[in-house]
Amino acid sequence: MSLRIAWVCVLMLASRIVIGAEAQPQPPPAPTGIMRWLNPSTAPFIPVPEVDLDPYAGTTLGLIGVLLVTNEKSEIRQIIAPDVIHNPNFGWGVRGRIFAFPSDNTQWSIVGGAKQRIESEFDAEYAAGLRRLDPWSVNFSAVYDRSGSPRFFGIGNESPLSNQTNYTDEQRFVQLTFGRNLNPEWQLAYTFRARSVEILPGKLENQVSIEELFPATVLRADVREIVNRLTLQYDSRDNFTTPTRGMRWLLYFGGSSTAHMFAGDLYTETGLDGRYYMPLGEGGTLVAHTALRYMPRTSHTREIPFWALSGVGGDRAIDGGDQPLRSFGPRRYVDRDSFSASLEYRWHMTSFNAFSTRLTLELAPFVDSGRVYASSSTDPFSHLHWSAGAGVRAIASPFVVGYVDVGHGSEGTVVFSGINYPF
Repeated sequence: MSLRIAWVCVLMLASRIVIGAEAQPQPPPAPTGIMRWLNPSTAPFIPVPEVDLDPYAGTTLGLIGVLLVTNEKSEIRQIIAPDVIHNPNFGWGVRGRIFAFPSDNTQWSIVGGAKQRIESEFDAEYAAGLRRLDPWSVNFSAVYDRSGSPRFFGIGNESPLSNQTNYTDEQRFVQLTFGRNLNPEWQLAYTFRARSVEILPGKLENQVSIEELFPATVLRADVREIVNRLTLQYDSRDNFTTPTRGMRWLLYFGGSSTAHMFAGDLYTETGLDGRYYMPLGEGGTLVAHTALRYMPRTSHTREIPFWALSGVGGDRAIDGGDQPLRSFGPRRYVDRDSFSASLEYRWHMTSFNAFSTRLTLELAPFVDSGRVYASSSTDPFSHLHWSAGAGVRAIASPFVVGYVDVGHGSEGTVVFSGINYPF
């Protein structure tokens, strides 16, 4: 699940200033009553100014109220986070969020909201068997998303910035994954997804709408699809949320159908995704990520809608989907096939107690590279686009990671914020 909220990092930095002198020979007794709510080291409810940074949607400002529910070990078990926001493009809005972590083996979440103009969202997700100690793991999600900020620049690795267009993307889908755990490291999984996509004219001022520059592209974009995918996974990471050692590899094959369940008439796909984590230096972890995706041309497939093509750009690595290039907006470059590689160093700066839990700050310099191409015979390592930058990560034990990443590349500097590691 992707949710761009910068409050986590802002909160951690502010909390450090307040409680920086926590090492006392004889610490004072813990506050009680109303004073417990006013002390950042014990307060369960956090009113936090919100700054949401997105290169396409612009800067969203607001106020988010965060209620943390922790256990006896000061580990977060539930986050309730409603907010009121304002975006210059979409007006005022409200959102509600519940993130629940009943155990280290189960998670669920519900997110919903709407703005004055264009945008609205609903996202529900449930996951069980995360540690793969049981015979089966399951993940279910149901999503409705209407977004007014996406961009399309054309297809190809050299699509020019001058071709930038805006469109409204309205999607509905349900997705279900069953994983057969052969042991805690090896899993064979099947994923089913039913999705409808509607591409509508863009509504942003000073942006060309997609149908003006790419009318034929829009005509082919509205699709209802059924996706089937098989995935073989090897995962030896020491923690699935905040790993510091081990690796994870995915090998997948699948197809999308519009005619019937297993026709594969829209596209077929195959790909590889690898992540490696190695302790390096005191309090540091070196992380490497690479991904390769092919969408071969066959006699049964037709022209692929642009939104289903492989893409690079943005701040997240999605299994079997878009890959990060953190000096460009999401899906800056799209085509049938894609390659990406990233390297970052996560260095533990400090840890401290605040807001009823244990918080950790990390600094993470990074470099990303990637490209897209139309033929499987193309050298994936040539004509790469590059990004370099640094990020600040804030970890609220044991499940929540917030980040702000700043990347620079050939088209300028981009700032992203969100939760969970990029990969």
